[in-house]
Amino acid sequence: MPVALIVHGGAWDIPDDEVAPHQEGCRAALDAGWDVLAAGGTALDAVEAAVRVLEEHPIFDAGVGSVLNRDGVVELDAAIMDGETLRSGAIAAVKRVRAPITLARRVLESDVVLLVGEGAERFAVSRGIALCDGAELIVERERARWSELLRQEAYRTEHGFQRPPGEVAGVRGIVNGPWDTVGCVALDVHGALAAGTSTGGTSLKLPGRVGDSPLIGAGLYADTATGGCSTTGWGESIIKVLLAKTATDMLGAGHAPPEAARRAIELLEQRVGGLGGLILLDAAGRVGFAFNTPRMAYAYRTEGGEIVVGI
Repeated sequence: MPVALIVHGGAWDIPDDEVAPHQEGCRAALDAGWDVLAAGGTALDAVEAAVRVLEEHPIFDAGVGSVLNRDGVVELDAAIMDGETLRSGAIAAVKRVRAPITLARRVLESDVVLLVGEGAERFAVSRGIALCDGAELIVERERARWSELLRQEAYRTEHGFQRPPGEVAGVRGIVNGPWDTVGCVALDVHGALAAGTSTGGTSLKLPGRVGDSPLIGAGLYADTATGGCSTTGWGESIIKVLLAKTATDMLGAGHAPPEAARRAIELLEQRVGGLGGLILLDAAGRVGFAFNTPRMAYAYRTEGGEIVVGI
């Protein structure tokens, strides 16, 4: 069976000066996942390896470098799904885990599907995953953005938003970003598919807010009979249309991956006014992706094909 792997690093209005690090991070994640597949490893192992690289890269809103909630704290969500068995594992609102995708993998290997907050962290310790200081996950870029967003919030009134006086600098996507949720879909030599997502959520989110990323069918889906998908974008809109399941169902209906991806994003936009993107692999390892934001960072490789890195 030919192997294939695709990763994404978020769909939003990625600034010009951050294009290169987004591409570099996606390429590094692609290489890590591909090394697993090339050695005969499983799709699950490849997804975990690729997403771990993205979580450690401070440019992305996942793991280290995640956005801060209203309290100035990082809260992390992640999920991983096995397309062979339809088993999945997910965690949400976790504050002290450096590799959320690995914790999600441990949940998949347990008898539950989703763990949140303190309970998820206690489970991590029970499975040999050391907790970190939450401050280790914060980078100066996000601390500065958090402060600026709070300042701008002071100018929001019940009748609308009034721009603060003076030039606003150093803040990306006040209204529609950043959504640097990361994800991966892999097909291994045995024909098994897996998908994973990881995120720090949205800037200045309410404490405890959970978006689409850890929700099966919304932020990700994998079924070896049809395909695998990982999504990124405005989580509240993605949840409403179960974007990942919608895209893989379109594969099952006979649409090629590029067409399935395009149709799913069109549905997201037309039905609920959503913004976002997705990556897709079908059961034969064919690639699809689409987004309706200005940019989405991605990279993919199929057996015998060239490495593609885009944004």
